Amino acid sequence: QVHLVESGGGSVQAGGSLTLSCSASGDRYIRTCMAWFRQAPGKEREAVATFTFDGIPTYAESVKGRFTISKDNAKNTLHLRMNSLKPEDTAVYYCASGSQWLAKVGTACPADYPYIYWGQGTQVTVSE
Repeated sequence: QVHLVESGGGSVQAGGSLTLSCSASGDRYIRTCMAWFRQAPGKEREAVATFTFDGIPTYAESVKGRFTISKDNAKNTLHLRMNSLKPEDTAVYYCASGSQWLAKVGTACPADYPYIYWGQGTQVTVSE
């Protein structure tokens, strides 16, 4: 079992910045993916950014150039730096991870990677 706890959400004005953190504890798996998802009211959950065990990131088109995903391996903590925030970024943000072994080194997390561990979510609200 992996326990994920997000922090860092809050309310900011458009153009502002926030950094989300996800602390992972419990079982440790190697060669896996971690990711940030978000879900806005009335919308489906979407992947925002993913990160492989060897540091390969991917981003949703809507956040490219504004968000940066990173991981502190020593602290087993995943971060999401969000700059130039827009009202449409308002959502509950979730951290997720999986246990499936990634066979290939140096490639991004597959779009259908099975994330089986989820945090409780942290609210991000961006006002005009």
